[in-house]
Amino acid sequence: MTIPRLTDAERAVVLDELADWALSGDGLAIEIDLEFDDFNEAFGFMARVALHAEKVDHHPEWSNVYNKVHVRLTTHDAGGLSARDVKMARFIDGLI
Repeated sequence: MTIPRLTDAERAVVLDELADWALSGDGLAIEIDLEFDDFNEAFGFMARVALHAEKVDHHPEWSNVYNKVHVRLTTHDAGGLSARDVKMARFIDGLI
């Protein structure tokens, strides 16, 4: 199954809609840096995202240091940003 990559026009609309997310330097992903009150809150957030990611079979690239979480969304099968990333970003926005 081929997953289509977003066009430049579609990507512009998405970036407008997802105001807290930024296009990565390579233009192939969207990223967000989040800060929580403490490690427990950050880890709880990551656990909720992980459970959802398993259900939809689309997993973020991320890192965590204490109360900070960096999330990068890209679709490797599409070679860049796809509608799957947009859906995941909307899910994440609903948690924060």
